[in-house]
Amino acid sequence: MAAEAETKALPIRDAEGALLSAFVERVTTAIESGEKDLVLRAVGDLHESDSGDLIEALDPDLRPRLVELMGSAFDFTALTQVDDAIREEILDELEPETVAAGVAELDSDDAVYLLEDLTRDEQTEILDKLPAPERVALERSLLYPEESAGRRMQTEFISVAPFWTVGQTIDHMRETDDLPERFYEIYVVDPAHKLIGTVSLDRLLRTKRPISISELVDKNHRSVHATDDQEEVARFFERYDLIAAPVVDDDGRLVGVMTVDDVVDVIEDEADEDLKALGGVRSAEELSDSVLYTARSRFPWLFANMLTAFLSAFVISRFEGSLEKMVALAVLMPIVASMGGNAGTQTMTVAVRALATQELGRSNAWRIIRREVSVGALNGLAFALIMGSCAAFVFSNPGLFVVMALAVITVLTAAGLGGILIPLGLEKLGVDPAVSSGPFVTTITDVVGFFSFLGIATLYFHLG
Repeated sequence: MAAEAETKALPIRDAEGALLSAFVERVTTAIESGEKDLVLRAVGDLHESDSGDLIEALDPDLRPRLVELMGSAFDFTALTQVDDAIREEILDELEPETVAAGVAELDSDDAVYLLEDLTRDEQTEILDKLPAPERVALERSLLYPEESAGRRMQTEFISVAPFWTVGQTIDHMRETDDLPERFYEIYVVDPAHKLIGTVSLDRLLRTKRPISISELVDKNHRSVHATDDQEEVARFFERYDLIAAPVVDDDGRLVGVMTVDDVVDVIEDEADEDLKALGGVRSAEELSDSVLYTARSRFPWLFANMLTAFLSAFVISRFEGSLEKMVALAVLMPIVASMGGNAGTQTMTVAVRALATQELGRSNAWRIIRREVSVGALNGLAFALIMGSCAAFVFSNPGLFVVMALAVITVLTAAGLGGILIPLGLEKLGVDPAVSSGPFVTTITDVVGFFSFLGIATLYFHLG
């Protein structure tokens, strides 16, 4: 009993929000010893996010055992909080009956999230064990394209006829057991289940019971289509400050609802994907992936960079004679290329993000191009004075001031131009600029940097 009380009272996280190793170790010991009551006391009341972090902290072989020990007390929503690879490993280890029982307790959007990465046969095996209404709803959601509103939507919602009264609607909500866990609007539909409009809860509760719903309906509602891309839906929510939006099919029938918590997940996923793409990392890569799998997924990007490095090396080889005559050029050359690479990456990052959020488009493209070129040129002038003076002083050669200054102005201006034009060009060609811009921008800044510095140096000292 003392051990049980100690486990229940044990703090979960430290001051910085990380799981305490003592808590993880105590849970690990309880799982290994098969102490179900001890596990339930420690984990049973955890929030789904805390449970997800705990699952990721456990050894792989203990994760499915935790689910089995907890039985019906385990909230499968916790599996939506873990890496994809970990979730798939756990689901593969569990019996289909166990997974089906857990999925049946989830909101439809969370259930689809768990099922969508499984194979079709695995999905069918689990879905066949669900009641017909739930099975049909999930199968329909899984038929929508990946990363669409249909995959993210919740199919539990409250719809009423326009001739209902406020009193009837309120009584319906009080007497119905299977209402959504959280909802913000009532949806008004016609006999064909086509969306007429919405009624917000605050307006409903402020209106007297005999009033007809048709008098309250907002026909200027903002809805999304089931096949709309989830990123477009997220921008739609941001643009109009929405908390929820009805989802309709091709015929205008109400099929679900998107809520702001789903949109927050979408924004996080898209930002994570863009950030990884800029670094040449596969969007689906997780910290739980194996070494071999991770190395294989990163190889193509590194191979592309290797090819661009050979191009830079070829440019350098054309100026072999100049490098042999003046060692200072070899010392200073990487500095110029590095400055260009950093400047190009800055511009590229801003451009890719602006394209992703649709802040950069045809209407303002030329203005942004001029802005970035001007920024590059202005920084080029500033660093030309700094770096040119340093080079001339360190190597006691006034001529290096001219060479370094002209090269820095050239490369930073080129970096600003390439950093904006390459993402715009790739976007126009239908290629994801977040994934493909990096190698091209790196190539341009390196080649321009080496060529301008060595070319100017060769001309200056040859003519001199």
